[in-house]
Amino acid sequence: MLKGAGAAGLAGLAGCTGGGGSDTLELLHGWTSGDGAEAADALFSAFEDEHSDIDYNENPIGGGGNTTLDQTVSNRLQGGDPPSSFAGWPGANLEQYGDAVGDIESEVWDEAGLKDTHVEEAIELCRHNDGFSAVPLGSHRLNDLFYNVEVLESAGVDPESIDSADAFIDALDAVESETDATPFGFSLATWCILQTWAQTMLGEHGYEAYMNFIEGNGDESAVRDTFEKLEQLLGYINNDAASVDFTEVNQDLMGGNVAFVHQGNWAAGAYIADDRDLTYGEDWDAIRYPGTEDYYTLHIDSFIYPSDNPTPDDTATWLQFVGSETAQVAYNQYKGSIPTIPDAATDEFNPYLTETIEDFNNVSEKPPTLAHGLAVDTNTQADLEEVLNNNFADPYDVDGATSGFMDDI
Repeated sequence: MLKGAGAAGLAGLAGCTGGGGSDTLELLHGWTSGDGAEAADALFSAFEDEHSDIDYNENPIGGGGNTTLDQTVSNRLQGGDPPSSFAGWPGANLEQYGDAVGDIESEVWDEAGLKDTHVEEAIELCRHNDGFSAVPLGSHRLNDLFYNVEVLESAGVDPESIDSADAFIDALDAVESETDATPFGFSLATWCILQTWAQTMLGEHGYEAYMNFIEGNGDESAVRDTFEKLEQLLGYINNDAASVDFTEVNQDLMGGNVAFVHQGNWAAGAYIADDRDLTYGEDWDAIRYPGTEDYYTLHIDSFIYPSDNPTPDDTATWLQFVGSETAQVAYNQYKGSIPTIPDAATDEFNPYLTETIEDFNNVSEKPPTLAHGLAVDTNTQADLEEVLNNNFADPYDVDGATSGFMDDI
């Protein structure tokens, strides 16, 4: 949809070439429904309030896991028809674009003082080709374990006692024997298996072992042990896990048919939506994935700058806005995520996200997510997912999965 009137923005975006296409700022993203759509609406409304003179086209592209968005972006970059900016993951994910994404260090990062306001991890993940090609919009935490309060009470499970994979297995046993609920709600989509493997690795073997693995120096015994523990955990999942996605599993938790769900904290966006009659701490709650209590597994949403940019000045204005406290508060309060600005105002955030912000500012380590483009490049991530698809999507072949992970990382 077209918004605003006229065109304005920063003058003289040095070092960035213009594509010479439309004069309209075109912004691609994948938030087409639910909490994502609500968050996007808040983000673009806030942009209009500050920059009503800029004509822009918000172009949402649906598809699970940003698959359709990513393919659209790839096709347009290869076809010489880039949008002004697109939502995507920074970190290793940027490597796939090469020189198709440009440097906005001076015109955005330095001009808006973003290096002084964002956490160091977010700053580093937005670097690319000796410059900056992205601006963070917010952060999701990957090491949450959500639960239905009533189900755990019926099972006699104290969630605070779940501090290891073995303790988690004991809790799942109790749910299975004492209730009619599915102990562990799960989708066997390969990215869901990968993100749960990563948290099990982090929880059982610690930050150093996890980072060594993603850097190509993994310990085979730790990788094997993680698969063995994960195989045990997946013995408690729903019978339809191979045919459902995480949103359906999330619905089951909200309905009291599932005890636990492991997802990034985007899952909480569904719990806190306006049309839900659910109360944090009474109907649903969360602990850190067992063993990761002092970590914040980092995931980041960002907007990325194509180098052959059709609207370089207005795009720079947009990206400066994305990195502002105004934008990050407007968006993240609805998305189940938090700003990457540590001292951002928390008045608009619900209690769950306020606690997440406190954790973000106080944990000892923020390891990057393995399953969403931050820790490894897209080819490596695809290779790991192929290993899981071939060896660990039921039946579970620990030997095959272990050797595949050690060979591919």
